[in-house]
Amino acid sequence: MSADIFTAPLQKPAHLGSDWLEPKQADYSSADHAIWDELFARQMAVLPGRAATAFIEGLDKLDLSRGGVPEFGRLSEELDRLTGWSVVPVPMLIPDHVFFWHLANRRFPAGNFIRTRETFDYIQEPDVFHDVFGHVPMLTDPTYADYMQEYGKAGWKAMKYNRLKALGALYWYTVEFGLIMEGDDVRAYGAGILSGPTEAKFAVEAESPNRIMLNVDRVMRTDYVIDDLQPTYFVIESFADLFKQTVERDFDRLYKNLPPAFTYANSAVIDVDYVVNRGTQEYLLRGGRGSGAKPV
Repeated sequence: MSADIFTAPLQKPAHLGSDWLEPKQADYSSADHAIWDELFARQMAVLPGRAATAFIEGLDKLDLSRGGVPEFGRLSEELDRLTGWSVVPVPMLIPDHVFFWHLANRRFPAGNFIRTRETFDYIQEPDVFHDVFGHVPMLTDPTYADYMQEYGKAGWKAMKYNRLKALGALYWYTVEFGLIMEGDDVRAYGAGILSGPTEAKFAVEAESPNRIMLNVDRVMRTDYVIDDLQPTYFVIESFADLFKQTVERDFDRLYKNLPPAFTYANSAVIDVDYVVNRGTQEYLLRGGRGSGAKPV
C-alpha cells in the first residue's frame, strides 16, 4: 500500500510474511475435531429449510460431513476444480488490504484455530468453523465465487477514498448476514447466519427484524451490529442480481458522495426500501442479548 493510505496497525507475528499466511494448517487435537463435529451437528439440525440451496449443495460438493476439521489442501483441490478458489490458513484477523488481496486472487483466508468449550456458543474472532463451514461452501457457486473476487478487487478502491466502513457494511449485509429469495421463501446465505443456531432461525423466521430487498447505495450507508442479532437483513433476488448490483456500480462516484459516517440506523426503514417484512423490532427494543430478551 502507498504511504498515503491508512491501514490498520495490526501487529504481524514474526514468523509470517507480508501475505500473513501460516506455513501450514494447524495440527488439531481429538478434542478440537470433536468440537467441530458437535458444531456441525448443531447447525445441520437447524439449517435445512432455512439455508440457501447453494449452501446445502456446497456442503455436499465439499463433503464437509465426513467428520473433523477439514484439511485445507483437500478443500482447495475441490474448490479449484469447481470455481478456481482455495482456502489458506491465517492466525487471526488480518489487515484489510491483505484480506482484499487474497480475495482478489481467489484465496479465502480461514482462521487457523477453533473455539474452545468456553467459547462454544459465541466467539468474537472468526475461527475455522465460522470461516470454513460458514463461508467456504458458498464458494462452490460460480456466480457467488466471482462476486467474492470482485469484492476483493473493490477493497483497495475503498481504502483510497477512505470509505472502508461503507464497503464493510456491504460485506456485513451480504457475505456475513445476507438472505436470498427462493420462490416465495427467504433463505440464508451469509456465514454469520449459517454458523450460528439462534441467528439461523431469527434471520428467516422471527417477527422482530426488517427484511429489505438489497439496494447497494442504501446498504453502504447503513450501520450494523457486530455483537448481537441484526435488526435488519437485506435480501437478494439471486446471486446474479447481487453481482450485477455491485460489479456494475460506479464506486468512484459513489465514494465521492458518501459521507464518512453512516446515514441510517440499523433498524431504519426508509421511503425507498422494498420491504419484504417490516419488523416489530421487539428484540432490539427489549434490550437485545444483554437484557436476556428472547429472539422473537
